[in-house]
Amino acid sequence: MQRDVPGVSLVVNELFFSVQGEGTRSGRPCVFVRLTGCPLRCVWCDTAYAFHEGRRREIDELVGEVERHPARLLCLTGGEPLSQPGAFDLVTRLCDRGWEVVVETSGHVSLEGLDRRAVAVMDVKAPGSGESGRMDWTNLERLRDQDEVKLVLDGRADYEWARDLVRERSLAARCAVLFAPVHDVLDPGELGRWILEDALPVRLQVQLHKYLWPRVTRGV
Repeated sequence: MQRDVPGVSLVVNELFFSVQGEGTRSGRPCVFVRLTGCPLRCVWCDTAYAFHEGRRREIDELVGEVERHPARLLCLTGGEPLSQPGAFDLVTRLCDRGWEVVVETSGHVSLEGLDRRAVAVMDVKAPGSGESGRMDWTNLERLRDQDEVKLVLDGRADYEWARDLVRERSLAARCAVLFAPVHDVLDPGELGRWILEDALPVRLQVQLHKYLWPRVTRGV
């Protein structure tokens, strides 16, 4: 049920309509709401502009703008969207209105309060990110079949860490698991060969939008 959240607002970095470039919904038209702020500082972050840039907007205003776009898939991203408590209210509001909502989160904020109709895409930070120690590992127990785990990898050491995590935690039995190379750092073909050699039950992911629009860094 929709909660009564009059006056709830969020600091929004950007809202745009594009092609989903990541995850199992890659290639689908999607509305993106990127929230401002993130307590993490991954060394390969490609959205550092969202750390501080943005303006405060009411949830009602956001929902109205979202619904002007010709899609019913929405990705709530950041920064770290769940670092703003009002994000949970926005997700519920959109789910109540029939939206398919995907929430991209780093896993250091508890998923306990997230509307169960939403899809959590949890970006588990490998050591190469510089932020692997910030993970709330209890979030792995909160994942459901509909959710996804993404691991962004910058080389062989990251890959081996991720491979062992998938095996030790039986992640692929819990939900879809995606391995993604850091763009322009780890060759996707090399990562693909490692996955095949180890017969890992994971998906190889590249950031589709960076191939479609290689010189565009925002709004895609």
